[in-house]
Amino acid sequence: MSWIDGPMLGFDTETTGISPHNDRIVTAAVIRRQGAAVDVREWLIDPGIEIPARATEVHGITTEKAQSEGATPADALEEIAAALADALGAGIPVVGFNVQYDLTILEAELARHGLRTLAQRLPQGIRPIIDPLVLDRHLDKYRKGKRKLIDMCGTYRVQVVADDLHAADADVLATLDLVPAIAERYPSLSTVALQDLHDQQAAAHSAWANRFRAWLISKGTTDDLPSPEWPVANAAAEADDADTPALF
Repeated sequence: MSWIDGPMLGFDTETTGISPHNDRIVTAAVIRRQGAAVDVREWLIDPGIEIPARATEVHGITTEKAQSEGATPADALEEIAAALADALGAGIPVVGFNVQYDLTILEAELARHGLRTLAQRLPQGIRPIIDPLVLDRHLDKYRKGKRKLIDMCGTYRVQVVADDLHAADADVLATLDLVPAIAERYPSLSTVALQDLHDQQAAAHSAWANRFRAWLISKGTTDDLPSPEWPVANAAAEADDADTPALF
């Protein structure tokens, strides 16, 4: 049986900002799916800091709502990490769209609250991971246009309600639907062993990130450069990017 037919664990977060090493998780969803069976777990977390208005515009969670209804970060983060570690330890792939961000911010949050990181829980490494964005960039690298979740759902004819996206659970379900849709277009995907697929994605992401970094730097951009490490970005790399002087 191909891994396409087996269980998958979708993961997504909504956060206070775009820095995975400095921002905080506000909501998270972990959805286990195999065939028609779906098990949904969701968390609303009090991040302990103000949620910027710009972030609230994206996911709809205000500081007041998070403070009054959100879980204590350490409690929620432990549950999230345990769910992901249990799946990965059993060989069940964790699926996320641009999942490098979500796994990196989770690792940073776990360390911030004195909890064991995924890397510490998983001696074999944080694997196997599947990211439809990484797959699509590699398999259809010359396609023009945006590659946000909503755009890729259109490309692969995955039915979504656009207004629902940017809620963690809706994003996870859409991402889980993208995986078989991509495999249907590229049937050889389903024949690759999960561990091999993980390594191929890591190599593909690194190649893309290095090319894109070089292009951005050539244009004078030195902020928010993509990190070639995958599926978790290097904290030192982000700090180095922030300190890199402009070329011109």
